[in-house]
Amino acid sequence: MLEEQTIIELIENTQFSSLPANFELAACIQNTKVNGDHIQLEIILPFPADGVKQRLASEIEKEIVAKWPQSNKVAIEIKHRVTAYETKAGVAPLAKIKNIIAVASGKGGVGKSTTSVNLALALEAEGAKVGILDADIYGPSMPIMLGIPSARPVSEDKKTILPLTAHDIEVMSIGFLVEEDQAMVWRGPMASSALQQIVRDTRWSDLDYLIVDLPPGTGDIQLTMAQKIPVTAALIVTTPQDLALADAKKAVAMFNKVKIPVMGVVENMSTHICSNCGHQEAIFGEGGGESLSKDYEIPLLGQLPLAMSIREQLDAGTPALAIDAESEISLTYRKIARNLTANLVQLAKDYSKGADSISIKTWSPE
Repeated sequence: MLEEQTIIELIENTQFSSLPANFELAACIQNTKVNGDHIQLEIILPFPADGVKQRLASEIEKEIVAKWPQSNKVAIEIKHRVTAYETKAGVAPLAKIKNIIAVASGKGGVGKSTTSVNLALALEAEGAKVGILDADIYGPSMPIMLGIPSARPVSEDKKTILPLTAHDIEVMSIGFLVEEDQAMVWRGPMASSALQQIVRDTRWSDLDYLIVDLPPGTGDIQLTMAQKIPVTAALIVTTPQDLALADAKKAVAMFNKVKIPVMGVVENMSTHICSNCGHQEAIFGEGGGESLSKDYEIPLLGQLPLAMSIREQLDAGTPALAIDAESEISLTYRKIARNLTANLVQLAKDYSKGADSISIKTWSPE
């Protein structure tokens, strides 16, 4: 007779291709039931994964049948419940936002904002509730990238402002509050104060993730974000080029110094794809992201090509994920999103925001 606990043993220590590497699925099995040769499983992932749920269920069923051929039917239900993780002590929380992920590069021109936008849209495509904050006070780009350059937020109570919505994600940027050709000639303290006000005075909905697109460098804005805003984790964007890597290392060092965990590296512009013939060439060098990942023991979440289509889509305000969530490039972004959010399980949970522990018990679906 197959016992409920034995079901877990059938799939533990198994690496499923649809999940991030080294992710322990057995810990996500919430409920099990065995009725003769019928098996029922309920799995709750701590990160959004709508794009792979069906494939994952097939992989699990195949594994169970291979190890217990007597099974006649395997019913698997996979859900996700985004967990809120702890942030550094002493920083006032944002009650409606479970996790804040800062995207940084240390250097401009490496596609950080492009990655931020498509990462936010990828998380939404995977089933999460997402917002994006344009923290580049001096050079905001989100209004154009998301196709709403003329939009202006409103204030219902004259104290807070409502975020705008584009492609099913919430967005806020200083670019919505000033004229497009107006230069923000502000000293560091003024910019830092403006950033805090935008973050805390925006009436965000209940969000699983707020993606923060940081400006290049390691100056006032970055330190304000690290010290005054409850950032859960950081993501570093680089290119294979040595110059970009040098600045990316500074960004990693900054986050280490302010005790914000860096949960991954994305290598942008890994190869150039010719729009005419499709030929690929590593015009910025090779192995940069892997080198950074190895040197700092940070996971390399994915590598993205230098493709004209990505630039054209953002200039038009219709990012890759908004046009076709199933395209090759979109699927790469979605895999990066799953890898990143799955890596957050290494952090301590914040139970004040309703994160649930996983228990194992018998279960019967309605």
